[in-house]
Amino acid sequence: MSYMALYRKFRPDSFADVKGQEHIVTTLQNQIRANRIGHAYLFTGTRGTGKTTVAKILAKTVNCENPTEDGPCGECRICKAIATGSSMNVIEIDAASNNGVDNIREIVEEVSYSPAEGKYKVYIIDEVHMLSIGAFNALLKTLEEPPSYVIFILATTEVHKLPITILSRCQRYDFRRISIDTITDRMRELTDAEGVEVEDKALRYVAKMADGSMRDALSLLDQCIAFHMGKELTYDKVLDVLGAVDTEVFSRLLRHVLGREVTGCVKLLEEIVMQGRELTQFVTDFTWYLRNLMLVQSSDHLEDVIDMSSDNLARLKEEAQMIETDRIVRYIRIFSELSGQIRYATQKRILVEIALIKLCKPDMETTQDALIDRIRQVEDKLENGIVVQEGSPGAMQGAASSGGAAATRGQRPQLPKAIPDDIKAIVAKWSSIVGNADNPMRMYLKGARLSLGGDNCLQVVLEDGPATDYFNRHPEHKEQLEMILADFAGKEVAVSIQSVDGDRDFEDHYVDLSQVIHMEIEEED
Repeated sequence: MSYMALYRKFRPDSFADVKGQEHIVTTLQNQIRANRIGHAYLFTGTRGTGKTTVAKILAKTVNCENPTEDGPCGECRICKAIATGSSMNVIEIDAASNNGVDNIREIVEEVSYSPAEGKYKVYIIDEVHMLSIGAFNALLKTLEEPPSYVIFILATTEVHKLPITILSRCQRYDFRRISIDTITDRMRELTDAEGVEVEDKALRYVAKMADGSMRDALSLLDQCIAFHMGKELTYDKVLDVLGAVDTEVFSRLLRHVLGREVTGCVKLLEEIVMQGRELTQFVTDFTWYLRNLMLVQSSDHLEDVIDMSSDNLARLKEEAQMIETDRIVRYIRIFSELSGQIRYATQKRILVEIALIKLCKPDMETTQDALIDRIRQVEDKLENGIVVQEGSPGAMQGAASSGGAAATRGQRPQLPKAIPDDIKAIVAKWSSIVGNADNPMRMYLKGARLSLGGDNCLQVVLEDGPATDYFNRHPEHKEQLEMILADFAGKEVAVSIQSVDGDRDFEDHYVDLSQVIHMEIEEED
């Protein structure tokens, strides 16, 4: 006999075997016991939670010759016929491939014939949300008033796609995601029955990967057992098969990020890639690691919520003292955005590297949380006595005294003795002048600061980066700016493009002409 997958071999045959859906099982058992069986049921919930399984158990139970408290006996002729799929009383329909009006009309015509054996004809329509509008309309009348011997069970993972006219005619049962503990206990029962040695830690990781789906958990377990056939299935072996990363690696990565060590992050990612780990799963797992870190930081009693060993939990609590909550939220945002991009990307490694660099360098972003992180970065440098050397913006020097820092900044620039009238006019009307420029020049010039250099040269001071590169690497752009100013002033205006590393750098080295001209206007008034 050919091998049968675990999720098929151990599919529940009675209500007692259904795990994690006690609220639904109890209700159905009470209905059967009181002979208050409905004519239309809607089973909804995520994949692998037992919708079709419970539908089949219900169909068996209502037709069983010797039903028990736990459901069908499984031994009578009707139970065996339903189990093998040869019964004419239980009809399973896949709405994904039978979604037309004609398919539903066939069902409506068959409904008029009473069951050849047993009490009920049960129609199980799987993925019912795939039916067309016409098919739904053809089903409406029969669904509302079927013959007394007919039961409809509709199953779907996307209940929001069903018309309200269908929903109002059914008893709705929502299948919940199955907990990690429940899935782990069930897998332990099955591995004991199969004679497979598995570590508890390995089972818990598989259960976590299943994301509430019992079927997914058994499929993953089947895959891991097949890969290491005849050997004990350990946690490390499960990580190898599923292409996942150990929690200790996430801890190392986080510490590299906190130290803003881009090289360390990239090298660690290189190790992960060379080990054959799946980057999509890596992104998901690291996001969960950050989530656990945030929860640990928020409360001291979350051991039951966070599924990890005591050693990993202790390390997580230590790291929670090393990072602020807003930084964790920023990290989670970046990796959540990445998880949506990486699934269908061809260059997954590059996307992950960009995300890691963003974590280490908040100045790459302009969001509010990135700005807070940049301010914190500056504060850390000041606390450690790190100053910016003149002539090399952003370079860091070792510990220095406050007097040394003052000496490094040097004297404030002297005010010009006189400002030409044409330069004053340009400064006063700068916004309107910039508005006449084309993008991207207009965008770059909006944030420019104006100062005066030697020989009455207008200094346009820009933030170091793309803005200064736009003018300094392309002389024609600077010539275009000079032409715009010449048209406004009616004479040639010499322009010098300067770069600064932030407002503090500008204040230390340049005079803000807009402030000087504003002061002159106030004095005249």
